[in-house]
Amino acid sequence: MKFLCVSDQIDPLVYSSNVKERYDDVDAVFCAGDLSMEYVDFIVTALGKPTFFVFGNHDLKEFEFYRSGMYKRTSSYTNDVQMLNKGHGGDYLSNRVIRCKNLYFTTPDGKRQPLILAGVSGSIRYNKGADQYTDFQMFLQLLRLAPSLLWNKLRWGRCCDVFLTHASPRHIHDREDACHKGFECFNWFIKKFKPALLIHGHIHLYDLQAIRLTVSDQTTVVNAYSHIVVEFNPQFTGEKGKYVSSICILTDR
Repeated sequence: MKFLCVSDQIDPLVYSSNVKERYDDVDAVFCAGDLSMEYVDFIVTALGKPTFFVFGNHDLKEFEFYRSGMYKRTSSYTNDVQMLNKGHGGDYLSNRVIRCKNLYFTTPDGKRQPLILAGVSGSIRYNKGADQYTDFQMFLQLLRLAPSLLWNKLRWGRCCDVFLTHASPRHIHDREDACHKGFECFNWFIKKFKPALLIHGHIHLYDLQAIRLTVSDQTTVVNAYSHIVVEFNPQFTGEKGKYVSSICILTDR
């Protein structure tokens, strides 16, 4: 299973007339924030693949439309938001847990296992701007996901396959300036719910040799800055739903 992961800048390899030929073999697209919805629209339209996105701390023109409860003010506002969601085509993953019936892998005994996704938007709070949170505020958002994640553990043998964020975990790919520090609670999430893959943005990479993949506990943390293709190959064990994941980064595309 291959994923195209993008964040933070419009990449000419993706925003291209031959994007379909270049990335037609990917199974899904993950947008890790700080991208305009017009760019997300282009990816959805050009590739026609399941696309999931969260917001970052920039390019927030339409963030208010997606925030929980904002659409309940008036009926006309509700209709606008429904049209907006349908118009963009991507699935907003923030503060949600999704079991994808159309994205699945098969166990050795022939049973289908749905790809399980979760996500949160935003960065650490540094200037009281929109979609910025203290570590405790983000921790509360993660707690709200816990019931669905634990149900997945009971039903499928695992909590989560892919965790999509904008910011990184603290001390993994992050930086020490106020804006780019990661969330300590993401490390808690990794230890507690053990996603196979954590995809984040926010940390710009200007050196081709910069580290963009780190393994923490049982989770592979990937910086999706600009774009990267990830191949996810779960190797199932004898236990229900349990696997040892194999993550391959295809950086030459």
